[in-house]
Order: sequence, then C-alpha cells, then structure tokens
Amino acid sequence: MTPSQLAVTLGHTFARPDLLQTALTHRSHSASHNERLEFLGDSVLNCVIANSLYIREPDLPEGDLSRLRANLVCQETLHQLALSLKIGEVLLLGEGELRSGGHQRPSILADTLEALIGAIFLDAGFDAAAATVGRLYAPLFEQLKPGVVTKDPKTRLQEWLQGRKKPLPRYQLLEATGAAHDQRFSVICEIDNPPLRTTGAGTSRRTAEQAAADNALKALKA
Repeated sequence: MTPSQLAVTLGHTFARPDLLQTALTHRSHSASHNERLEFLGDSVLNCVIANSLYIREPDLPEGDLSRLRANLVCQETLHQLALSLKIGEVLLLGEGELRSGGHQRPSILADTLEALIGAIFLDAGFDAAAATVGRLYAPLFEQLKPGVVTKDPKTRLQEWLQGRKKPLPRYQLLEATGAAHDQRFSVICEIDNPPLRTTGAGTSRRTAEQAAADNALKALKA
C-alpha cells in the first residue's frame, strides 16, 4: 500500500499531493502534521453525516438523529473504516510511536481518517469530500433500519432508571492493561437503588462502560 494507492481506494485524485502527505503525517513524525486537517475533517464529516441522516430519516426527531450521528462518527466507527482502508500501512509516525504500535492505535487511525477528509475538502471542495464520505459510509447506511434508532446501553440504562425516578449510575475505571496499541479496559458500573454493581470490558473506556451498562440492564430486567 502506498499513499497514491490509498487515494485510489478513497476514490479521489489529489491535485495537491502535499495535502495527502500531510494528512498521513502524525505529530510525532514532524512539525508539519495532520492535526489541523483532522480538525477540519471532523467538522466536514459531522456535517455530511448530519445532512445524510436528515434526508434518509425525515420523521426522526433531533434527539434520535443526534444519537445516530454520534454512533456513525465515533472513534470506534472511524477506526474500523481506517482499518478497512489500511491507513496504518502508509501512516508516518515518529520512532517512539512506531515502537509502541501507533500504526494500530484506534485514536491515531480515527484521527488520520478525519485528516484525510479534511485534505480532500481543501483539495477539491465540499462536494468531493461529501462524495468520499458517502462511499465510505454506504455499507453503514445500508445497515440502518428506517425509522428505528438503536440506543446504546448507557442511554437505555439511564432512561430505565430515570423512568423509575432512580439515581443515575456511576462509572469507574477499574484497570487498563496491555500495550499502548492494544489496551484492554475494565470499568465498574454502580447503581445505588436498587444496589447493583456490574463490570464491563472493551478496547476503549467507552466500550467498556457500554458493556458494564448492558450487564446492569440485563441484571435489572432479570
């Protein structure tokens, strides 16, 4: 995989190859890195996804649209898309990040994908960036069921407790193990009324919290 091959996979020919190079450069590698492009790409991505959901789901209220968008632009989703594009193979990292497996780290890969979207926006404008996002997200949009919003476990647990006028849950990090590029998180979910304590694990603190909330919901409904 080369940067030019990645561009082909993205479906965009860069008039300014320097933008592609910058998008693939982590701050640990050089002073000219992708953080500003990441900032730009994040905004473009959110706008494109919001517009797509607005068109696809004309009957959904704002809250449901926001939840759908959050799931589509979260780190986990971006990480999986970046893996499918093999971005890690062409990512420029400093020696320290290379040794610690930075080319596999979810946060770095997710940020780089946003930087690529920002680079395409600067290279060819909003429509080109939107077209790229549309191609990347087409399989994910196909999985959405019209008019149906799947709420994440933390949201469902909060609503279950609020509906019964119970105190909200608390989440506490229990431990984080493994190398920097392959960490595993364990989280505790505590509820005072009814007294309940569950644990969850995942490759990020967020996914661990969701797992703990899911286990709490199952226990409450048992």
